[in-house]
Parts: sequence; C-alpha cells; structure tokens
Amino acid sequence: MTFEYKDIVVAVDGSETAEVAFNKAIDIANRNDAKLILAHVVDTRAFATVEAYDRSLAVRAEQYASDLLNEYQQKAEKAGVTKVAIDIEYGSPKVKIAKDIAPKHKADLIICGATGLSAMERFFIGSVSEHITRYATCDVLVVRPDQNPPEE
Repeated sequence: MTFEYKDIVVAVDGSETAEVAFNKAIDIANRNDAKLILAHVVDTRAFATVEAYDRSLAVRAEQYASDLLNEYQQKAEKAGVTKVAIDIEYGSPKVKIAKDIAPKHKADLIICGATGLSAMERFFIGSVSEHITRYATCDVLVVRPDQNPPEE
C-alpha cells in the first residue's frame, strides 16, 4: 500500500532555501497528482512600528507577496502541476502556516525550508520550521539548502 499526498502547502518567503523547498514540492505534487498551495505570510510584526512612519510599507509587503506567489504559480504550472492555489496571510509565519493555512486547505503535507529570511527571529524566538514541525497536524518536510559536498 502506498500513501499519496493530495494537498501540499509549501511555505515560501523568497529565500534560497524556500526555492529549494518549492522545487521539491513540485516534484512531490507531480508524483502524487496533488494540489500545491503556495503560502506566504506577511510578517506584520516586522513592520508594525515602522508603519507609523511609513504607511506604504504594508502595501509594498503585500505587493511583494503577490508577485512572489504569482511567479511561483507560473513556475509550478510550467513544471506540470495542474492544481495550484495561492494563499497570502498576515501575522506570524510560524503560527499561521501550521495553525491556520494547513488546516484551512486540509493539507496532508507542509514543505518548508530549514532556514528563511529572518536570522534575528531564529535567534530570539526560534525557527519557523521548528515551530511548524511542532504544531502541524500533518506531515512536515523540512528542506535543507542545496550544499555542494566539499572537494577533497
């Protein structure tokens, strides 16, 4: 008996590791004929104070998210994924992905990078991937960045 994933959430933030996770998600979605949900969380905590001085920051963050996910959607469809959805949320990525986005889409797999864009957040409050692994109710695949083995 083989298990097939049907609804796969891949968390993307524009980082190199997210790109690797996205590429693995395409492979898994194609092998399983699964729906691929491209998820990005606009981290509102990151610009809450700054927004008091620059109201356009939220608009730019939303535009970045939209452009990023549209680009990923085109790549996924070009690679043969027939069912692709986009989900942009606002809040804390580590909370939203595991507790809101995956359950909303009835995901049976979440794919995310081991590291993302925010080194400061990892230092102070732990990594997004660690939190997703801990709180998700479905399988989680944490993808490491591509690393070339050292030459001897």
